[in-house]
Amino acid sequence: MPILNRAAEMQEEVAGWRRHLHRTPELNFDVFQTAGFVTDKLMAFGCDEVVTGLGKTGVVGIIRGRKGEGPTIGLRADMDALPINEITGKPYASTVPGKMHACGHDGHTAMLLGAAKYLAETRNFAGSVAVIFQPAEEGGGGGNEMVKDGMMERFGISKVFGMHNMPGLPVGEFAIKPGPIMAATAEFTITVKGHGGHAAMPHGTIDPIVVASQLISALQTIASRNTDPVEAVVVSVTKFHAGDAYNVIPEQAEIAGTVRTLKKEVARKAEERMRAICAGLASAFGATIEVDYDANYPVTFNHAEETVFASDIAADVAGDAHVHRAIQPVMGGEDFSYMLEARPGAFIFIGNGDSAGLHHPAYDFNDEVIPHGMSYWVRLAETALAA
Repeated sequence: MPILNRAAEMQEEVAGWRRHLHRTPELNFDVFQTAGFVTDKLMAFGCDEVVTGLGKTGVVGIIRGRKGEGPTIGLRADMDALPINEITGKPYASTVPGKMHACGHDGHTAMLLGAAKYLAETRNFAGSVAVIFQPAEEGGGGGNEMVKDGMMERFGISKVFGMHNMPGLPVGEFAIKPGPIMAATAEFTITVKGHGGHAAMPHGTIDPIVVASQLISALQTIASRNTDPVEAVVVSVTKFHAGDAYNVIPEQAEIAGTVRTLKKEVARKAEERMRAICAGLASAFGATIEVDYDANYPVTFNHAEETVFASDIAADVAGDAHVHRAIQPVMGGEDFSYMLEARPGAFIFIGNGDSAGLHHPAYDFNDEVIPHGMSYWVRLAETALAA
């Protein structure tokens, strides 16, 4: 099955929804306008049930097929934006300073809305489709909140599927793999407490900047010397704050960053080594080092059977030559992982073409992707729920 004719016909309409959302980005759980827009659309489409306030500000629409009883599958899109100033110069650019859709969640939401409209019109399946619109993917764990709110049980969702755009992958192509496809994430803040003093007399101080600098280098040995080279781990220090004057050695320094892994045992070892390195350096320099380590999203793990199914659906839409079934895992995090822990399913990437990268101020979702994404969702639902 190539792109649906109806999806191609709807492209401009759906792109209009996407551009509206792009102009009015919202962050984290504070997606009230976005959720309201989604709710109004789902009700206008004639969804059998529209539930708001799941996972704080999430929305779920239920579309029942006309071919009788059957299971319920979930299709998920994310709604939140990022705290970035947009530089695209597009006529539909963000109107909210310091906020923009730099990850394509506006496109994800619009494509799933387009699929919902089509499915509500045709209802060519048995059972039900739950279209899931989730807040707070960018660090807030909105997927986890919706799961904890009982979404899967409330709607009887048996399987769940997600999709994300991928810059650099050509439009009309898909990429997926079984097993770990995106990394588990953790965030750390390390506070180094020394003894401040005059910059001209460092021998009378315990310089926390020197200690923290040594620590930044030492943390890289977690990947280079403590982890099997064939395993994946990334330790990135992304913040360093210390001092306020040219001639004062401060009392303390703070560094922070992330750890990303594809296996629980590697994640556990990384945290153990970080704490051990901090303790060792504290002893060596006579400083005090405090570690605040927060394990965040788990690994996004695609279930084997559902991954084959999703791959075959993508091949029906794009042709088998345009579906990459064994891509390398991406070390970014994704809180669809919580939904895949709760139910079997699969997460797939769809090509965004030659665009700026995700989380870049020049990024923009490619509206040419819309009919491909809509067709994937529709074909997946109708095949999974075939009478």
